[in-house]
Amino acid sequence: MENQWRLRVTKCDIDTLAREAKINKITAKVLANRNIKEVNEVKKFMNPSLNDLHDPFLMKDMDKGTDIIIDALEEGKKILVYGDYDADGVTSTTILYKGLLSLNSDADIQYYIPDREAEGYGMSVERIKILKEQGVEVILTCDNGISAIEEVKLAKELGMVVIITDHHELPFIEKEEREYIIPSADAVINPKRTDCEYPFKMLCGAGIAFKFIQALYIKLGIDEKEAFSLIEIAGIGTICDVVDLIGENRIIVKNSLKMISKTNNIGLKALINMLGIKDKEIKSHNVGFMIGPCINATGRLETASLSVQLLVAEDEDKARNLAETLVELNKKRQAMTIQTVDKIVKYIESSNLNNDKVLVVYDKDVHESIAGIVAGKIREKYNIPTIILTKGKEMPKGSGRSIEGYNLFEELLKCRDLLDKFGGHPMAAGLSIKEEKIELLRERLNINCPLTDNDIIPKIKIDNRIPLTAINDELIKELEALEPFGKGNSAPLFAEKNILISDIKILGKNQNTLKLTCITKNNRKIDAVGFNKVEDLKYILMKKYKNDYEKIISYPFGLKLDLIFYPTINEFNGIKNKQLTIKDFRISE
Repeated sequence: MENQWRLRVTKCDIDTLAREAKINKITAKVLANRNIKEVNEVKKFMNPSLNDLHDPFLMKDMDKGTDIIIDALEEGKKILVYGDYDADGVTSTTILYKGLLSLNSDADIQYYIPDREAEGYGMSVERIKILKEQGVEVILTCDNGISAIEEVKLAKELGMVVIITDHHELPFIEKEEREYIIPSADAVINPKRTDCEYPFKMLCGAGIAFKFIQALYIKLGIDEKEAFSLIEIAGIGTICDVVDLIGENRIIVKNSLKMISKTNNIGLKALINMLGIKDKEIKSHNVGFMIGPCINATGRLETASLSVQLLVAEDEDKARNLAETLVELNKKRQAMTIQTVDKIVKYIESSNLNNDKVLVVYDKDVHESIAGIVAGKIREKYNIPTIILTKGKEMPKGSGRSIEGYNLFEELLKCRDLLDKFGGHPMAAGLSIKEEKIELLRERLNINCPLTDNDIIPKIKIDNRIPLTAINDELIKELEALEPFGKGNSAPLFAEKNILISDIKILGKNQNTLKLTCITKNNRKIDAVGFNKVEDLKYILMKKYKNDYEKIISYPFGLKLDLIFYPTINEFNGIKNKQLTIKDFRISE
């Protein structure tokens, strides 16, 4: 499926913004496209400062929750941090555990992360009973708890104190107007509460855990800057939970990446070394596609406690062994994912599902822990909402991933009579459903699907059309200052037409990396590299030149392409050169 190219349009005096902010016009256009149109906003975005973090006590129940923990620490009560098995849950658990021990190293503090398959997400009734028997007096949740209505009720009946720190949407009863429900905990800290006036609503679990420790430091008269060391871990959770990298999230991640690049965390250092990125500047993609998946792999295939153990490790040998375990588990997870995706693609192509606009696939053999990843890969391939279901402990369960313009949570809400449980947000959801109702779910989602044929054509949004002669070291440096890139702040994309190609090379162990030599208008050369773009080039050349396409690859004289790209600096053997990273291309008209 060919991509649809769209040039972003924004109402802003770019020339004035560039002049007053003292930045390149191209950079100013990129910022305006992200709704950053005032000089003071540009300065804050380009230089996110820890001084701009909001007061944690603006969060509803923060004062109450921190008071409870201070009293519990003073009275020697047994405190348990109740986390979650994904990277956000692991990092928020680490932050609370390390943060509380930093206040009192002799305190009785433990952590618990549920088993993904045996217990599932969040608090469980049976675990609450076990914790009571173990003498736990205070439960402090992170990245979960906001929907644990019955579990919190039981904990309270058993005489336990419960503090919830969470960032997920509040549960509700669907009436004429939605009636939101809050668990009966002693403190419920979640900026998504309708009565919470905290100005930034998009923190992840790790971000809120950091704010909790920051508030404790302030309340106890400790310099809050000492709590800022935990931002290193909070940034990992923020990147991996794919929240919008704007506002406080941008401040956290930007500063986290600086810390990670020169980290003193023994476990993190061991993992970075094991991944082969030691002594390199760590960027958001290193966290999102290398560090994060290793942390996530433990919760998928073993126990996420291994990742917490790594991040709190104080022994180098133990840290090295744990890091090796994480990397090996992630390799195993990657192999399982590739095998499962291939199997499901073959099934879709050979069935009547290939005409659906919402894919619902049930495969009993899919490992429950990778259902969400597989759904994401299938969604990427077909650019339509995808739900992957597998055999659960009691009934089929799985995960869904969506596309822009399709609110998966709301569409599942319309089918709630078919579902046993479900939850999520517009772009992702989890659900469990009886096997005999799966086909009914598929039929109803497709009958009610509002997506048009045009909606499912992948769209690439271009920030600006620029000549290759405009690319210089100064511009690239300015664009790098816009990092970290991710949800809410995508990497800038530029385009140009009629670019003369003088050479084509196919590189890499798997022969899937494309290298084009482009000729600029002033007759200079600049390389453009496309990862996994070889087959795409062959396809468009074959379509245009039929059987002569191989000759064009060998001798591309006169070939002109339109490119969508992102400019970077490539360093090889100490030599730096400007280079384009290819997003998409087409043969020029």
